[in-house]
Amino acid sequence: MKLRHVVAVIGLIALPGLAAAHPGHAGGSLGAGMVHPFGGIDHLLAMLTVGLWAALQGGSAGWKVPTAFVAMLSAGAVLGLTGVQLPLVEALIAASVLVLGLAVMLAARVPAVAGVALVALFALFHGHAHGVEVPAGAASYLYVLGMALASAVLHLAGFGIGRTLQGHGWLLRSGGALVAGAGTWLLVSL
Repeated sequence: MKLRHVVAVIGLIALPGLAAAHPGHAGGSLGAGMVHPFGGIDHLLAMLTVGLWAALQGGSAGWKVPTAFVAMLSAGAVLGLTGVQLPLVEALIAASVLVLGLAVMLAARVPAVAGVALVALFALFHGHAHGVEVPAGAASYLYVLGMALASAVLHLAGFGIGRTLQGHGWLLRSGGALVAGAGTWLLVSL
């Protein structure tokens, strides 16, 4: 894949993310869940960056990190659906964008278990935010399934971009810096 194709794909993925993902949901179906991660810059950046960072980690982290994120995203959504309260949800979502961006910017390599633990913590809060916002009477578990599937697709896209750009470390680091900047903006905007 050529660099211009990667840039075009990133642009197309980012277009729907002009607003934060938490003003509410239009519905609670499988389709609504699948669309939601594309609709907010905080979730879109976090999902793509998890994939990017997993690609940079290599080895078993390449599949363990995104898998842990999707699993804990789903668990967090169930907690939100069942009324369990978590503190500082939006702050930790914003912090996840900042920290994951920094991890890519610095090409931070950590043991797979540390990468899994980090993304699992962040995913719990991302999922909780979604679970709390599912409309009453909606097909909530279908919504969560759709959200998990779409998140996995975004992780795969980030992973593919990361693998494609491995020979362009400066570009990956620059992208990480932009994501970290967005995370800083999200934190300051709270």
